[in-house]
Amino acid sequence: MLCDHCQERDAVVHLTRIVDNAVTQLHLCEKCAAAKGVETTVSLPQHPLGEILQAVQQQTPAPSVGDSGVCAFCGASARDFRASGRLGCAHCYDAMEGSLRELLRRLHGSSRHVGRRYEAPRPEAVAQADARSMLTDRLRRAVEAEQFELAAELRDQLRVLE
Repeated sequence: MLCDHCQERDAVVHLTRIVDNAVTQLHLCEKCAAAKGVETTVSLPQHPLGEILQAVQQQTPAPSVGDSGVCAFCGASARDFRASGRLGCAHCYDAMEGSLRELLRRLHGSSRHVGRRYEAPRPEAVAQADARSMLTDRLRRAVEAEQFELAAELRDQLRVLE
């Protein structure tokens, strides 16, 4: 069976769509299926970040310092990153630092973060939240077991924490 879209290659992907009780079948080859965004075992799904990266790369043809870098850990290259929009592993950030900094500068106007910063919760706040959670759980179990005296004590302890 030939592909319904290109009429050249054998159809290996068979899509069945049901819309308003109307059944339509679409038979596609792997290339046409990948072009329509259908993930197959051979083709990789297209990622919108890859298109952005290719557009940015076409605007500035001069390669940056780390552009030819290849990650020693997973073997991913900057070319792979531009094609898929995904890095291979956490070590890729170090291997391709130069090109990533240049990309961030072009996309965001700066390679430094200027937004909100993450602040870890204070240890005493975490301890208090854990104690509150434990007391709440004990209170729930005491009420379920109809131990109302214990439940009243736990309730009072929770009020002190709040």
